[in-house]
Parts: sequence; structure tokens; C-alpha cells
Amino acid sequence: MEHRIRIDSRKTAAENAEFYYEEAKKAKQKLAGAKKALLDTRKKIEELKLRKDASIQEVPEMKKAKEKRWYDKFHSFYSSDGFFVVGGKDATTNEILIKKHVEKDDIVFHAEIHGAPFFVIKNPEGKEIPEQTLRETAEAAASYSRAWKTGVSSCDVYYVKPDQVSKSAPSGEYLGKGAFMIHGKKEYFRGTRLRLAIGFKVGGESEVLGGPVAAVESRTKYHVKIAVGDRKSEELAKEIKAAVLRKTGKVDAEKIKKIRLEDIQRLIPGGKGRVAD
Repeated sequence: MEHRIRIDSRKTAAENAEFYYEEAKKAKQKLAGAKKALLDTRKKIEELKLRKDASIQEVPEMKKAKEKRWYDKFHSFYSSDGFFVVGGKDATTNEILIKKHVEKDDIVFHAEIHGAPFFVIKNPEGKEIPEQTLRETAEAAASYSRAWKTGVSSCDVYYVKPDQVSKSAPSGEYLGKGAFMIHGKKEYFRGTRLRLAIGFKVGGESEVLGGPVAAVESRTKYHVKIAVGDRKSEELAKEIKAAVLRKTGKVDAEKIKKIRLEDIQRLIPGGKGRVAD
């Protein structure tokens, strides 16, 4: 490529040379400035990329939404014999449980006190239900009844077959939501103690369970027994969590610390209680 240099005839050769020398200096300075600007720009781009990567790493992993199960709105536990037991929490869930989820070979429990929830031992295979499972279900029915709130230490619980439970009221009477008529002979567990256990499963995903003492002990690594008392649910939940953390190693403790107090509180009947021996 041919380069042409203009010579100003009005200037001497030395003056023309001086002019082009100064122009060359300016061009060299501009090139150095451009190089510096380019390096600065590249540096800023790298810094922004690092900040972006760091911000992505700092975003906590979103937990996959837990799939809703039909029994999530109820009390539930597995007995120490492996039977699934589910219970109402209020009039609405009592109604739903009896009308929609009771089958012919199930067993229905109820504490003999007004306003108690129904508990049902699910038995889809029609097996003979062991005495231990019957006792554990009676314990749950008693403990989650209004008896806990009144402060008594025990109450009577009965159980019947599904075909003994009816929504048909006697002539002139009305059964409100969650209330049912019981027909025929009732089988009783007299003087059933009001007591439960809160247990902690640790593994891939930690979980807190509540229910009859033997049932919870059979399915959890760490557990605390509770009984009727006057400690508010939040205080009691903190006490339960602290008691369990004293028993755990470092790895399990880190998992249990992540369990929310609300998840423990919802397992405490009547909103109050105490840690039992």
C-alpha cells in the first residue's frame, strides 16, 4: 500500500519534519491510551462476570415443593406394627375422614369426650390388627382430644367397626358437622393415658413426627415424650428441640437445627404441654 506524505511548501524541510514528528508522537500517545482503555474495559468485564457467578452461587437452592398427600390435612402416624393411622383435627376433617376415607376393614376410634376427633386404623388388606396398634391408636385419640386441654391425665376411648358409624340422627335430632351416631357395642380402652412423643428422623431430608410413644420411638432416631402441662407450644417446642440437640452428634445436629419450630408446635395437642420423663 502506497503512503503519501504532504509537504508544506511554505515551511522549510526542518519545519515539515518537526510537524510530522509531533503528529507521530500524538498518534503513539493515542494508541497507548486506546490500549489502556481496552485493558481497563476487559478488566471490568471480568469483574462483572465474577460478581455474576458469585451471585448465582449465593442464591439458595429452591426446595422442590412437597407433593400434597390426601392425609396431610389430618393427624397421622404409623403404628409400631406398621399400620397407618389417620385422625381428624377439627369438625371439618372429622367429617371428611369418616365420609371419604373409611373402608370396611378399618377400625374407628373416638375418645369419650365431646368434640374429640375420630382416629382410623387403615386396614386395606383386612389383616388382624394387633393389640399394640389398638392401644397406640387409643393413646392418640385420647391425647389429641379436648381432654388434653382440660388438663386431665387420662380418659376412656372406644373403638367400633365402620358400619357402626352413621350420619343418620334419631327423629327430631340433628347431627352437626363432624358428629356421627355410633350404633351397637363399643370396645373400650379405659383410663388411657394422655401422652405422646415428638421424634426426629434424620437423613436426606430431616422430618419431625408426632404420635403415640411406642409408634414414634419405633420410627425415629431421637425423640422426646410430652404430657399434659402448662408450657405454651412455642416454649415447649424450643425445649423439645434443645433436648434432642443435646443427644445428637454434630452432623445430625446441623440437620435438626433446620427444622422449624412451627413444625414441632403443630404436633403439640391443645397448644400446651410439658416434657415428660
